[in-house]
Formats: sequence, structure tokens, C-alpha cells
Amino acid sequence: MSSAPGRVLAVSAGKGHGFSKSLRSQITILAGLGVEGDAHMGETVKHRSRVAVDPSQPNLRQVHLIHAELFDELRNKGFNVGPGDLGQNIVTQGLDLLSLPRGALLRLGAEATIEVTGLRNPCKQIDDFMPGLLKAVLDRDGEGNLIRKAGMTVVRSGGAIRPSDVIIIDLPDGPWHKLDRV
Repeated sequence: MSSAPGRVLAVSAGKGHGFSKSLRSQITILAGLGVEGDAHMGETVKHRSRVAVDPSQPNLRQVHLIHAELFDELRNKGFNVGPGDLGQNIVTQGLDLLSLPRGALLRLGAEATIEVTGLRNPCKQIDDFMPGLLKAVLDRDGEGNLIRKAGMTVVRSGGAIRPSDVIIIDLPDGPWHKLDRV
């Protein structure tokens, strides 16, 4: 796996629990909490489906990442979606997000560091946003296992994040653990 730097293409946040998030010129992330002013910020789970099961669970989904290359893939399938549309906080470019191991650290901009915790499990809201999109954002590998295409992280050190910020990857010591649904 290459550890070449990627870039931040776009940043978004949303105060309410709507599906899409508003594009911003910058977001500020707070250690142990997430994106300042975002509905999913907090030490414990904020995603409504997780809160319904156990509101005291730790929030492993503080900052939501999608790689820009997914938008190209979706456009080729007939879906016109872009930054903020799928509820992500950060759109990355040139970063092989899905092959990172759990615990990889991503340094964004001058100060911020996030830790990769797992993959987003897309829900029915995606089809409510655009019919048929749920199937388009999922794949199967050669053994039939489900491939999810969006990453989730927690904030280790806070700071401002802007489009065009460089993303540096710090891989954990082995053994690596493949990303799974969080």
C-alpha cells in the first residue's frame, strides 16, 4: 500500500440530522468529539440508528470520509452526486481510503489528526435521497463479501481543515486489521 499523500477536496458539516451536509470553506474538528457544529459530534453515538440501540456506545463515526473517486464511479452508473450530498464531512482525493487498516492515522492540514475506525454502513436514506443509489454505493468482492465505500474516523487532535490540505498517512504497527462496519 502506498503511503503517498492525498488531498482534501471538500469539507462539509450539518447542524441537523438531514441526509446531506453543507459545503464549507473550512471545518474545525475537536479532539474526541468530531466536527464542530455537526449533528454527529460527540463522545457517544449520534447516528439515530445507533442511539436507538444503545446511546452510551462510543462514537466511532465522528468524522465521515468519502473518496472523490467514488463520485466518478457513481457518475458512470448514472448518479450525479458530489461533495456533501451523501452526508460526508471530508472528501479525499488520491487516498486509497478503503484499503487503509483500522488505526491508521490521517494528518490533515497543519494540526488535525483523525484515526480510521471503520466503514460506514449505508442505509435506506440513500435511496430516499436518490432511488437506486444504495445498490450503487455497495459492491461485492470475489468471495461475495459486501464492500462498503465510505470511511469513519475519530478525532485524535483537533484543528482547521480546508480544501486542498494535504493528507499524510501514518500506518499502525502490524498486524493490520481490515476495516469493517462501524
